Amino acid sequence: MPRATSGRFSRTHQPSIKSAAASSSSKNHSANEGTSAGVRNPIFNTERFGQHILKNPQIAQTIVDKANLRPTDKVLEVGPGTGNLTVKILEKAKNVTAVEMDPRMAAELTKRVQGKCVYLSVLISSTDRLLLERPEQRKLDIIIGDFVKTDLPYFDVCISNTPYQISSPLVFRLLSHRPIFRVAILMFQREFAMRLVAQPGTELWSRLSANVQLYSKVDLVMHVGKNNFRPAPQVESSVVRLVPLNPPPPIKFEEFDGLGRIIFSRRNKMVHATFMAKGVMEMLEKNWRTWCSTQNKMIDEHTNMKTKVEEVLGSSGYSQQRAAKMTLDDLLKLLSAFHDEGIHFA
Repeated sequence: MPRATSGRFSRTHQPSIKSAAASSSSKNHSANEGTSAGVRNPIFNTERFGQHILKNPQIAQTIVDKANLRPTDKVLEVGPGTGNLTVKILEKAKNVTAVEMDPRMAAELTKRVQGKCVYLSVLISSTDRLLLERPEQRKLDIIIGDFVKTDLPYFDVCISNTPYQISSPLVFRLLSHRPIFRVAILMFQREFAMRLVAQPGTELWSRLSANVQLYSKVDLVMHVGKNNFRPAPQVESSVVRLVPLNPPPPIKFEEFDGLGRIIFSRRNKMVHATFMAKGVMEMLEKNWRTWCSTQNKMIDEHTNMKTKVEEVLGSSGYSQQRAAKMTLDDLLKLLSAFHDEGIHFA
């Protein structure tokens, strides 16, 4: 089969690819390229997508190296931009699926990999795939669309210079993906990244920290300064390594997250005070009645939910604890104590 070149694109798709590329006023976007003070290339005007192109080749190489890619790996890349990470991943992996929201970026990436002996396909939508080689021969797939809504293929590793506005959805989409992948190397806004790796008792320990660490091992890889991006963001960035627990803990996420929503809504208050809020009591009583109904249990109309909750908090020993200092084990024990009394959070 012939390798992909620009002349072999289907006529059906050729105009959209070219028109997206035509919005660029510059044709050279290498990793170490600079921009003059008074000139702004529209291809890098990506703020509406929350995307900033990583331009430092050394950092790009470090990110790829930290993934410890194998020749048999299938890699999912989110937010490839103009391909500074993509081309380095392609050197080591069997296949790359790149999900890009901005058609201009996808057009730049398409042009960049053509002529580099890379087998290529472009997916415009779930029913509209442009195949340039047989599926078993493809090296790079580009999906143009919203990562959160896109059907994901099988992958072993995920690498992402994450667009800011999808940071949290991306993490939880990855953790819920099956089959479980091996590792993810993810670039985030620094504050978000530090919340992912935060420990109990620290200022940044939060519901996000607990939820992510329940299902994965996450650690900090490195910090990345704002001057390594184009356009330069207003905040600093950091890279984390996320390794899903396999098998995952047998905990229903909605239940654990529901407890966390209550606990961390007032993280520095006593747990007892947080649960005594009127809205919390009403929600727990509604959930309890629903649970009794589904379990065919008689509902004692004289049951006082406040008393019931206080008994759980007292017997578990967490009534006077603060959420900011509760560990994962603490949260799981408290969740189990509530479940033993038929009190649920989702």
